[in-house]
Amino acid sequence: MQLLLRTSSLTLRRLLTAPTGSVDAIITGRAAGLNLQTETEAAGEMTASKDPVRKKPKDSLQDEEFVDVSPPQRNWKGIAISLLVIVVVCSLITLSVVVLTPTDPPDTSKSKLTVADLFKPEFQIHDPEARWINAMQLRDHLLETSNLCSPTCPPSNIARPAKVLPLRRSQIETIGIENLRATPPVLPSLCGKTDLLQAIIHHQHYPDRSGRSNSEVVYRNRDGHVVKFNFVLNETEVILKNTTFVSFKVAKYSLSPDLKFALFAYDVKQVYRYSYTASYIVYNIDTREVWELNPPEVQNSVLQHAAWGRQGRQLIYIFENNIYYQPDVKSSSLRITSSGMEGVIFNGIADWLYEEEILRSHLAHWWSPDGERLAFLRIDDTAVPNMALPQFTGSTYPRGIQYPYPTAGQRNPTVKLFVVNLFGITNTQELHPPDQLRLRDFYITMVKWINNTRLAVRWVNRPQNASLLTVCEASTGVCHQRREEFSETWLTRQSQDPLFSEDLSRIFLTLPVKHGSHRDFHHITMLSKKSRSDPVEVHRLTYGNWEVTRIVSYDEIKNIIYFLSSEEAAQQRHLYSLLLNGSFPRQCLTCGLKKGCTFFDADISQNAQNAILHCQGPGVPAVLLLSFSDLDSYFILESNLLLQSALDTRKMTETKIQNISDDNFELPLKLIYPPDFSDAYLYGLLLIVDPGVPGEQTVMEKFELGWDSVLAMSEQIIVARLDGRGPGFRGQRLLEQVYHRLRTVDVEDQLAALEFLVRQPYVDRTRVGVYGQGYGGYITLMILNSGRLIRCAAAQAPIIDWTMYASAFSERYFGWPSTEESRYHASKVLPGMEGLEGGTLFLAHGTADANVHFQHSAELIKHLIKIGANYTMQIYPDEGHFLSTRSRIQLTHSLIGYFRGCLFDTSLLLEQRDDE
Repeated sequence: MQLLLRTSSLTLRRLLTAPTGSVDAIITGRAAGLNLQTETEAAGEMTASKDPVRKKPKDSLQDEEFVDVSPPQRNWKGIAISLLVIVVVCSLITLSVVVLTPTDPPDTSKSKLTVADLFKPEFQIHDPEARWINAMQLRDHLLETSNLCSPTCPPSNIARPAKVLPLRRSQIETIGIENLRATPPVLPSLCGKTDLLQAIIHHQHYPDRSGRSNSEVVYRNRDGHVVKFNFVLNETEVILKNTTFVSFKVAKYSLSPDLKFALFAYDVKQVYRYSYTASYIVYNIDTREVWELNPPEVQNSVLQHAAWGRQGRQLIYIFENNIYYQPDVKSSSLRITSSGMEGVIFNGIADWLYEEEILRSHLAHWWSPDGERLAFLRIDDTAVPNMALPQFTGSTYPRGIQYPYPTAGQRNPTVKLFVVNLFGITNTQELHPPDQLRLRDFYITMVKWINNTRLAVRWVNRPQNASLLTVCEASTGVCHQRREEFSETWLTRQSQDPLFSEDLSRIFLTLPVKHGSHRDFHHITMLSKKSRSDPVEVHRLTYGNWEVTRIVSYDEIKNIIYFLSSEEAAQQRHLYSLLLNGSFPRQCLTCGLKKGCTFFDADISQNAQNAILHCQGPGVPAVLLLSFSDLDSYFILESNLLLQSALDTRKMTETKIQNISDDNFELPLKLIYPPDFSDAYLYGLLLIVDPGVPGEQTVMEKFELGWDSVLAMSEQIIVARLDGRGPGFRGQRLLEQVYHRLRTVDVEDQLAALEFLVRQPYVDRTRVGVYGQGYGGYITLMILNSGRLIRCAAAQAPIIDWTMYASAFSERYFGWPSTEESRYHASKVLPGMEGLEGGTLFLAHGTADANVHFQHSAELIKHLIKIGANYTMQIYPDEGHFLSTRSRIQLTHSLIGYFRGCLFDTSLLLEQRDDE
C-alpha cells in the first residue's frame, strides 16, 4: 500500500512539470500497464525518449533559450486521469483496512476474573433484608409516650430525613437510596392530641390484621446502617449505625416491633443447612443499654434460636430443645416446654430430617397474628438410629457427635403439633391428626395461622403420595378436613401455604391442572364452600402450559390475587395480578419493569397495595419498592452498583439458553461462552450437573458468579447446564419421569446434552469434563461409568447408594426398600464401575458432612482401589456439607486447577511461547 501511494504521488509530480509531448507518453505507459516503477527507472525512461543534444549556431541557441523561458503548456486531461487513478488506489486501501479490521476488537483494558475476585467485598451481592414494619406496635408506642411530651416542641428534635426520588421506567439513570445519607435518628416530639394524631398520620401507622405497615420498610444498606424508609412520604431515618454492629461483633440482628430494641447474635456457629447456635444480647437503641439473653440460672448460654414476638417486646428463645418465653425484654423467662432432650426430643425446632427434607427450615414454631398463642412441633427421635460424625482435630484423641438420621426403611421420628396460650393461664393444647393417620407414620409439612384462633395444617403419609389439608381449632385441638390429595407417584408442593378468605369460605392454592392430552401444570385453584353441608366447588383461575410458582397475597377488598408465575418463560419469574371476576383477567406487574430483571420474588404489604421486589437476574440483583397504584415508577432500595462497577472492569462471558430434544422432551440447555467467543476456534467443555433435588430448576435467568465463571472467562472453556427430566415448574409429566427411575432418565438426558454439544463445530470432543455435588455428584459418577465422551470428572460429596441416604428423600422416589429392593440395587454406583475408561476422577468431601456422609466417599475410594483406578482426593477435616469460607477458597483453586489441566488446549501455550 505504501508503494502505491508513493508511486501515485511521484506520477502526479512529474505530470505537473513534464513538457506536453512527454505527458502523453507517461500517461499512456501508466494507464496501459499500471507498471509501478521506482523514481529512478521512470526518470531514465523519460531521458531515453529525448533526442541527443546537438551543438547549434549561436543565434539558434539564443532563440532556444528564449523559448525555454516561457512556461510549458499543461495537459489538463492527463492530470485529471492521474487524479482519478490516485482516488481509486486510495479507495482500495481504505476498503482493505475496513474489511481486515475486526468488528469488535478485544478490550485489552479489562482483566480476567480471578478466584480472589469471587471473595472480595465488591464482588458480593448485598441483600438489604428489607421487611415491612409492624405498624401496630409503632402506633402503640406513640400512644404510650404521648404523655411524656414537654410543653414546647423544639425544631431541633425533629429528624430531617433524606429525600428519595422514584424512578420511572423510561429513566436511564439508576438512583439508589442506599447512596443517600439521613440525619441521626431522633423521634419527633409528641405534644398534645393534635401533634400525636399528626405523628401517627405522618408515619402511616394504621394497623391491619397482621400488624404490618403498608408503606414503611426497614432494611440494612451497604454501609451497614439499619434504615427505616417511608416511600409514601419519601423519608428515610437511620435507626442503627454500623458502628454498633462492629462494636458488638454482630453476625445477625432483628428489631423489636416498636423499633426500640435490637436483638444481636454473635459467635454464630453453623449446625446444618439452616440451623445455627449463637449467643444473644438485647440492645436498647435509645439508651444503649445491653443485657444478655439467658435462661434462668444459666450464664453465657448458647441458644439454638431467639426472636421477637408479634406484640410489644415479646421474646422467644430455644435452649437445649426447650422453648422459653418472655413477655417483655426485662421480664423473667417462662419455660414453655420441659421435655426437650439433646438429640432426642425437639420442641419448636427441627431435627435434621425435618430441617433438610420436610420444612426446609430449622424453625418449627409459628406465632398467631395477635401474638397470644404459639404453635410448635414436638419431634421425637427416640427410635431413630443415630449417625456418628467424627471430629478428628483439636484433641489428642478424636471425638465425635451423634445425631438422629433415618435412612431409607429405618424408623422415622414421630411428630406432634401443640398450641400454647401465652396470655393468662398457660395452657397447651395438642392438635390431633386425622383418623386415617393416627396409627401410621406421617409428616407435618405445613402449619399456617388463618386468624387468631384457627390454623391450617397439612398432614402427609410416609410414602408422600397422600395428604390431608385440615383447619384446626386452637382452643379445642379439633381438626376438620378441607382437602385430600392422592398421587400415583409422589405429591409435590406439600409445604405451600394456602390463602383463605376472612370467613374461611374460600381457599386458594396451586394444584395440577390438565393442559392438552398428557401434561399437568400447577395453577391457582379456588375451593369454595358456602356452608359445612354444601359440596366443595372447584374453580380453576389460571390455565396454560406454564406454572404458577407461588400465590403471594390475596386482596379481599379488591378481590385480587397476586402470584408469581413462569408464563413469560420457564426460566423467568414475574409478579402478576388476577382479578376474580367472570373472565379472570391477569396483568404482569414486573414485565419490562427494569432492564436486566426477568426473575423476581415478591413480599407484598398486608393491604396488598405495595410490594418489595427482589430482582434476582439475569443482570446484577436489585431490591425495589413498587406501589400498585403507580406501576410506572419504583424506588430502589439496593442496586448493587458496587458489584456492577467491579464487573465492568472484568471481561464478561455471554450466556444463552436453548432447547434440545431427548426422547420427545424439550429440555432447556444453558451455555456460558468465554469472552471474545468465535465458532472458528475449538473450546473445552464443562458440564455442571447441579439439579439439587427433583422438582428444582438449574436453568434459570438468575445472576450467577461462581468458580465456573472464572473457568469460562480465564481458561476459554464453555460451561453448560441442563434441566433434564425431573426439574420443577415445567409440568408434572416431565417432573414425574424420575419416579422409580433415578439413574436412568436423569443420566440419559445429561449424556444427550453432551452428545449434542460435541457435535458443535466449536467444541473439542477430546476436552470434555463433568462436575456435580450431592445428587449431581451421583449423576456425574454415572456418566463416568458410561465410558462415553468424558475425559475428566469431579464429584463433591457424591451419593453412591440411596439406601444410605435420608428416608424422606429416598422413599419419595424409590419407595419402600423391602418392596423395591431391585430398584435400590440397580441405582447403586459401585456395581457398574469397572474402570474409569481412560478418564480421571477428582473427589472432594468434608469428613463431618451431615447430609451426605463421608461414608459414601469411603466406600467409593475402597472400590476404586479394588479395581485399580486412579483418582485425586481432597479431604476437608471436620467440615460439613457446606464448607467454610477458607475451605471453599481452597476447593475453588483445586477445581479450577484440575479442570485447567484437563480441558485447557496445550497448543495455546505453544503459540504463546512462539509469540514470545
